[in-house]
Amino acid sequence: MERKAHYDSILDRSKRIMWQDDCYVDLQSTSCSLSSQAETEDLGWIQRHQDQLQRFTTTSFLEGMLTHLRKVDVLSSAEETKIKEAGQLQDQVNMLTTIVTSKDTQSSDALQGFIESSDSQVAQLIINHDSMVKEHKEIILRQYEQYRDRDSVSCPKLNISSRTLLLVDGLSDLQQKEHDLMQVGATRGGKRNHLRQLGLAKLLEPLTRVSLPPRVSLTVGVAGIGKTTWVRHFIRQWSQGALCTDVSFVLPFTFSELNSLEKLSAEKLVKMAFPHLTDLSLILSSPCRTLLILDGLDEFRCTLNFSEAAPCNDPKKEVPIDDLITNIIRGNLLPDVAVWVTSRPGVASLIPGGLVDRVTEIPGFKRDFASKIWAHLESNKILMVMCYIPCICWIVADTLMYIMQSGTQESLPRTCTELYGHFCSMKAEVGEPRGREPVKMEQLHGSNRKLLGNLGRLAFYGLLKHKYTFSEQDLRAYGIDLLLTQSSLGAGILIREESAIYTTYRFTHLTLQEFLAATFYHVSSKRAIFDLFSESTMSWPKIGFQNHFRSAFQHAQQAEDGHLDVFARFLTGLLCPAALKPLAGLLALGKDDGNQKAWAAGFLQGLLVSGGAVVSLRAVNVAYCLQELQHTELLRSVEEDLRLGSLAGKLSRAHCVVLGYLLHVSPECSEQTNLTGSLNYTTVKCLLPQLLYCSHLRLENNQFKDDVMELLGSLLSAKDCHIQRISLADNAVSNKGAKALSRALLVNRTLTSLNLRNNNIGSKGAKFLAEALKMNQVLVSQCLVASALLIALHSKVCLVWVCLSVHSLQLHLTFLFRRLQSNSISNRGMTALTKALRLNRGLVSLNLRENSIGVEGAKNMAHALYENSSLQDLDLTANLLHDEGVQAIAGAIKFNQGLTSLHLQWNFIKSSATKALAHALLSNSTMQLLDLQENAIGNDGVIFLAEALKTNTALHTLCLQGVSAGTSGAIAMAEALVTNQTLQTLDLRGNTVGMEGAKALANALKNNRSLKSLNLQENSLGMDGAIFIATALKGNHQLTYINLQGNGIGESGAKVISDAIRANAPGCVVDI
Repeated sequence: MERKAHYDSILDRSKRIMWQDDCYVDLQSTSCSLSSQAETEDLGWIQRHQDQLQRFTTTSFLEGMLTHLRKVDVLSSAEETKIKEAGQLQDQVNMLTTIVTSKDTQSSDALQGFIESSDSQVAQLIINHDSMVKEHKEIILRQYEQYRDRDSVSCPKLNISSRTLLLVDGLSDLQQKEHDLMQVGATRGGKRNHLRQLGLAKLLEPLTRVSLPPRVSLTVGVAGIGKTTWVRHFIRQWSQGALCTDVSFVLPFTFSELNSLEKLSAEKLVKMAFPHLTDLSLILSSPCRTLLILDGLDEFRCTLNFSEAAPCNDPKKEVPIDDLITNIIRGNLLPDVAVWVTSRPGVASLIPGGLVDRVTEIPGFKRDFASKIWAHLESNKILMVMCYIPCICWIVADTLMYIMQSGTQESLPRTCTELYGHFCSMKAEVGEPRGREPVKMEQLHGSNRKLLGNLGRLAFYGLLKHKYTFSEQDLRAYGIDLLLTQSSLGAGILIREESAIYTTYRFTHLTLQEFLAATFYHVSSKRAIFDLFSESTMSWPKIGFQNHFRSAFQHAQQAEDGHLDVFARFLTGLLCPAALKPLAGLLALGKDDGNQKAWAAGFLQGLLVSGGAVVSLRAVNVAYCLQELQHTELLRSVEEDLRLGSLAGKLSRAHCVVLGYLLHVSPECSEQTNLTGSLNYTTVKCLLPQLLYCSHLRLENNQFKDDVMELLGSLLSAKDCHIQRISLADNAVSNKGAKALSRALLVNRTLTSLNLRNNNIGSKGAKFLAEALKMNQVLVSQCLVASALLIALHSKVCLVWVCLSVHSLQLHLTFLFRRLQSNSISNRGMTALTKALRLNRGLVSLNLRENSIGVEGAKNMAHALYENSSLQDLDLTANLLHDEGVQAIAGAIKFNQGLTSLHLQWNFIKSSATKALAHALLSNSTMQLLDLQENAIGNDGVIFLAEALKTNTALHTLCLQGVSAGTSGAIAMAEALVTNQTLQTLDLRGNTVGMEGAKALANALKNNRSLKSLNLQENSLGMDGAIFIATALKGNHQLTYINLQGNGIGESGAKVISDAIRANAPGCVVDI
């Protein structure tokens, strides 16, 4: 595993420029304008179908066309030969149409007649594709235009066109296990700082020039964040030709409409929803690019079971709806169709990560409010945090504006319960324009009270069953008159969704369902004699409000996914008179003597004291409940101590729980969390899960020892970690504590600043940190002032201040690093830099990535390398060196005996420069790593390098990802591996090695005894090629890591190969 870690550090994604706009084709340029479409009407049949001919013609169909045209004397043998020698298949088709259209109309008619008379799938696509796509887009656009107004009303400021998705590695523990609002609260609606952005137009595009488009994409987001709005926007834009123009058909479904289906086939499902698509074989299994959208997995009534679902690969076979969806995602059904699934995060985790090619997340947004509303939100942070969710933001803004414009002297709501009470009251005031005296609640029609009561019951029992969409039958079962759902109150609370398959209802937002569920429970618990959590009356007697209240909290505390957290908050908030006031005419509240609020406060404070040693989010939710109850004495006390820095000695468990809550909502913690002089080992352990989501932690002067560093190391290693800056100054950390932190830095990707001033880590601790920083590509600032760090530099021993930043020198023990990446140094800056480099004898590593360095700068660097022998690591990734610049550097490498690694990724290098580098390797005896990723050196360049490897005995790592290498290059490299006994890591990702290349490499592995890591990801190996590699490992005992992903092996093939590797080379780690 250490060797695999070494391999990963060399090829770390963060060191590679994987994700830039210049990797992508401009999608807008591929769309056809209306004027150009009009012009095609005047062209001949062949010109009008030119795009389809090039896109869909296969080799066998081309042979058929050529044979037919030769028979009818349209083509001569010389012309046929010219076509076949034109190059790739598309070039051959282009040559054919050019020759045919240059002749008389009879020649064109002959080709047209052959195609139109053919019954092959290719011919049907050429003839009918455009008309089918046009009809489908028109129908889809009409269907989805009706949602435009609704989307703009609920999210008026949500300009999706200007927003981007976040590209994530997977779901965090917080997303998988916690309630949506708890996720937003814990992270304050923010995102992890290392995430990349992805435009909606590039959702289905490969991330680099050499990777494949995703088949299964998963987009997650909390309830109300706008997942369905994004989907509808995508569909409208695609229908209008504004994005993803290479996608022929988009087939959108929602899981709420799929709930109405029991058993059917894939073809029947598509035919039922899109009856205008007559020939499904052309759409679902052809060169057509088709996208299947499955929106709202969290609303699906079935639980997807990927381990138990029966396999099915027949699109005509009828299977249960959950098995159908499972097989589509697995790729057993519709393997040629791309799939886009959207879901709330918790349910999305049911899909195995190995089946998802790309995970994106919809971030929250910040909306501008009127000054009065903004001022109110500023003073009530819990409402502010919720406004990161667009749907809740709309509820908050509309409700507050309504109260302000009503002309009454009512105070604005300070809790979520008060806010939602006013929202329901607002929706109940039928026909009352804002700005006038509102109708008194007691005068409202009795139907509203009945409707709200029945909706509350529906909401509560739906919440218990994790059910969030409802049929008309469900509504009738709970006594809801469908006509009343069209009233102001009904339409404001319920949303009706219609499709070709089914009609469903859902609450405007999940929190509204939870609020109404709480109102039902609040009213019912005062007269219920049985447990309300059992919808059947067959349960133990439970009499009295307090017993029911305890029962509710018991269920909420025991819910592992926290899905009752917000319900519990609302239930508590309803004990506050201010929250009940707007609901007075809508609920049968009865009389309240005020004692219940005081009792509930005592009950909740008892929950704060009890519990485990670690403060969980379940416990923090109790503090949220106290806020809703407006019982805030303890909350205000801890917040004041936090502000004054006087928490030392006061942190009991109850205080720790409240502090965990304040980390979510307090303005004192929004920019930084200052816990200086406040904590010890016990309190850190107690607060550990809550510290995870702080962005800037100040833990100075706490007398922390190494045992606390072990805790903080686990914190920084967590996948959920949001910490960007941490200060541990003025503690008692030794080299053991530094070692614990260094282990965390190997995997942490969020921390940018670490302050260890005035500790005692010593030179040994500094070495641990230095080694970690070689692999950590995020940390840019490390302060070790007065940490007893002795560093030998220029043969002098001195105490130094090490400050590592992008623009400053970096000292790693005996290493002196200069990082100047992304500074636009260009050739002029290189002149000055290389002059200094000729004289410098201390610089060991120089990072000049992305600096617009051209041929002249490369020549200056070459002159410096003739004289400098101390520089060991040179990174010139993503510059403009071209062949001439690299040839100059190669000339210097022949004589330079100091450089051990050279990174030349993305420098427009071709085979001639590679030949010079290969020639240099024949005499160079120090170069251990050569990175030529994503340069078009082709087979010739790989062959040159392979010849050099037969002689070279120094090179350990060779990175050739995406260099346009094919079978002949792989065969040459295989021949080199037979004799070379020093190369340890070979990266051939993103090439076209193919089965024959894999066979050659497999034969080489039987003899090679040095190679430890081999990456053949995305190389078109197929099942046979992968099996060649797997079986070759039987006699090879050195290979410890191999990557065969993205080679079309399939799930069953993956099992066969992994079993073979496990049997032949049990010590080898395989990614497949």
